[in-house]
Amino acid sequence: MSGKNILRFNVLATALFGVSAIVAAVVFEGFAKTQGVVVALSLFTIGIATFLWGYWTAVQKSRELEISVAEMYLLLGPAIPKKVKVVMHSCLAAQSVIAIATAIARPNTLQDGAQNSSRGSTLAFGVLVPILGLGLNGLWSATYGTFGARRLKGDSSPAESHPDDRPIG
Repeated sequence: MSGKNILRFNVLATALFGVSAIVAAVVFEGFAKTQGVVVALSLFTIGIATFLWGYWTAVQKSRELEISVAEMYLLLGPAIPKKVKVVMHSCLAAQSVIAIATAIARPNTLQDGAQNSSRGSTLAFGVLVPILGLGLNGLWSATYGTFGARRLKGDSSPAESHPDDRPIG
């Protein structure tokens, strides 16, 4: 999967989640609720797979390269181009905001005199979706990030710096 395809997938998956979660929160009946859960759990599952795929790739490269968790999953530091950081951070932020907003849009309420009703609980599955953003961050950075060479024990020389105007992938 090319770096640009990872970015495109992240944007499209975020848009799909946004539409699905908003429809589920607004309509909140039958199929609308079901599709919201299915989309959220599907994106969560893909997120877990990409998280593990990125981790596996990073472990293989870490024998020769200095890779930090913050650079990999949070895209901090010079290893990732600025353009990629903007797209990936925007998608992760959108996923988080949509998840929280739709989850609190329908709070638990008592229905028909029931003592324990959880009317909006199906929307809570959306809070799992930001794992997709983190997983794609890790996959992109582990595959296409430019990390410095691994430092030997006792070597205090800093890893070389990298400009932010590299190609996206």
